[in-house]
Amino acid sequence: MPVSASYQGYVLEQLVMAGSVVAKKMFGGVGLYLDGEFCALIANDRLYFKVDDVNRPDYEEAGMEAFQPFDDKPLIMQYYEVPVEILEDGVELCIWAKKAREVAARHAAIAARPRKKRLKSNPG
Repeated sequence: MPVSASYQGYVLEQLVMAGSVVAKKMFGGVGLYLDGEFCALIANDRLYFKVDDVNRPDYEEAGMEAFQPFDDKPLIMQYYEVPVEILEDGVELCIWAKKAREVAARHAAIAARPRKKRLKSNPG
């Protein structure tokens, strides 16, 4: 999952209008945080945004596919490749990036909810 410095720089430059973007190396790729939410990644010089049922149709309509970290394993993550025409359009890219940030925020809110405790039955 190598990422060239030039591609990473280009992506960060394109995302500058979307908000505060922080890039962190991870597993040979780069994770991107937008306004504190982990919502994108770069792998093999391709940009992927986090998706759910709200924004996934945009990617599917554009013919894009989910990020698959391993060629030999069927694991598919909830990140889809950003179409090149969106990446090259800074305004449109910011719209898609903000949607991905909203997905990440929704998922974080769900994960932060307290879980209900299960009552143990007394076999008694």
